[in-house]
Amino acid sequence: MDRKIAVLGDIHSNLEALDTVIEDARAQGVNEWLCVGDVVGYNANPNECCARIRELGAVTVCGNHDHYCAWREPLDDFSPLAATVVQWTRDALSSENTEWLRSLHHVELAAGLTLVHATLDGPAYWGYVFDDLDAETSISYQKTQVCFHGHTHVPVAFEMHHGRVFRLAPGIFRLDAGRKYFLNTGSIGQPRDGDVRASYCIYVPSDKHVEYRRVPYDIEKTQRAIYDAGLPTRLATRLSEGR
Repeated sequence: MDRKIAVLGDIHSNLEALDTVIEDARAQGVNEWLCVGDVVGYNANPNECCARIRELGAVTVCGNHDHYCAWREPLDDFSPLAATVVQWTRDALSSENTEWLRSLHHVELAAGLTLVHATLDGPAYWGYVFDDLDAETSISYQKTQVCFHGHTHVPVAFEMHHGRVFRLAPGIFRLDAGRKYFLNTGSIGQPRDGDVRASYCIYVPSDKHVEYRRVPYDIEKTQRAIYDAGLPTRLATRLSEGR
């Protein structure tokens, strides 16, 4: 059986989106799981999402929300909206899930891939990769052909060839030998590219095949959970906007 690996990221406590992605991935024959972090934050089901990722046995790296929800450090770099949810999540997390989040590393090597949440040049500083220059900096630290990352909530693929970085449209493609790839999975739990569907990737090592997938889920159910938890209304409305 070919290995088919689902790469998940920026789940952000959105249980409905995560369960739908897991179902979709299994329907595609996925038999391994990786996660580029931010399992928690923003939405209302942090414990359930931690449990799902742990049950899958997914190799997972630490995202900024994972870190700050597990450790009670100052939230100076967070927007007021995000800081409110971090405080709520800290109180909502079980001690077991808090300890699991604390155990996560910033960078992992798995299945011949590199995983990081933010950047490879400073993975604990939570920088963003928005453009070709940002990607080039991270790729210069990359020891494997492929690195999956997240953090921006926008699916995008960067390819380095002959010292130059090119942006590829997220879709279906095969990796070329002699080139490096820095691939953002997009977000399962809070997409920000104008597409409200959950985003994740499937990687097939045998033929170097990468597929970006978008999956619709029950947004209204996630929104109801946010309202019921007493979290800010903006967290619910933005899910309908993909921003």
